[in-house]
Amino acid sequence: MILFSSITLLSCGNDATDPGLEYAPDMYNPVAYEPLKQLDGNYNAFNPGGGNLRVPAAHTIARGKLDFYTRISKDSAEVAGSELKNPLKATSANLAEGKVLYLRFCSPCHGESGAGDGLVGAKFKGVPNYTQGRYASLPVGHIYHVIVNGRGRMMPHGTQVNPQERWKIAMYVQQLQKGITEVEGATPESTDVASKSADAPAGASTTENTNPVTGSTADSAKNTRN
Repeated sequence: MILFSSITLLSCGNDATDPGLEYAPDMYNPVAYEPLKQLDGNYNAFNPGGGNLRVPAAHTIARGKLDFYTRISKDSAEVAGSELKNPLKATSANLAEGKVLYLRFCSPCHGESGAGDGLVGAKFKGVPNYTQGRYASLPVGHIYHVIVNGRGRMMPHGTQVNPQERWKIAMYVQQLQKGITEVEGATPESTDVASKSADAPAGASTTENTNPVTGSTADSAKNTRN
């Protein structure tokens, strides 16, 4: 009892931040550098300030992390319609994937043919028909922007589909605007959603931080749009 009481008293202290003695501290504090930790004796002497986490190299995009345009506000779909162009070619493969993604994410409201007659659209009125009125001529950039940010009663889908998938959905929606639901035989020459550029960049640019898939631009004036 005397020994137990002594250990208990020695374990108490006035400094709430003092962790006391640690048993096998290497089990808690690894020898390898951890980017979000900064411990005494665990820092990178080659990095500025001894930090373990470094700012990415200038003008680079991390693997799997595409740049994203920020110059167009969420409420400026019309601006997006005039400035953003689809960088993907309107091939059968891209349109077929766009159709699959459309049926998965969009048809519950917009219907399989884009007539606004999906199960949700039938219950909540006001879902647009792609083949009628101004909706039949919406540019691809406008469609892409609305997919990302939503509009009206439509919620944003930017977290559900990546940039390439959004462009493929927008590409297929332009097919629906014409009343075309089939994708076989489509070529860049047979539809106006085609683009002269390649499908996707092979890697990060060595001269500028730009990505045609997400609509980024090397024009600093446009990237700082309010």
